[in-house]
Amino acid sequence: MSIIYDILAEEKQKNLKMQERYEALTSDLPRGSINIKKLGNKNYCYLMFREGKKVKTVYVGAADKHLSQLTKLVNERNNCIKLLKELRQEYKLMCKIVKD
Repeated sequence: MSIIYDILAEEKQKNLKMQERYEALTSDLPRGSINIKKLGNKNYCYLMFREGKKVKTVYVGAADKHLSQLTKLVNERNNCIKLLKELRQEYKLMCKIVKD
């Protein structure tokens, strides 16, 4: 039984390190959603996110240049948040089993 306990304790530590990595990664990626506004014949890309109760809008640039890259980054951040949530749930379970 001690071997299983040691393995779970080790996995608990790995989980914490992975949580730290994903938290650092999500802080570097843009948060919010993408909004495209059409002015004249051109489309412009904006990033919208919430700070407290206020909604902030940040101009990114012309949609034809920035939309694909911004979409990729926002989706990557959303995936990291999803994985981080799963890691936190696993960590809670491991804390119940392995008490330090």
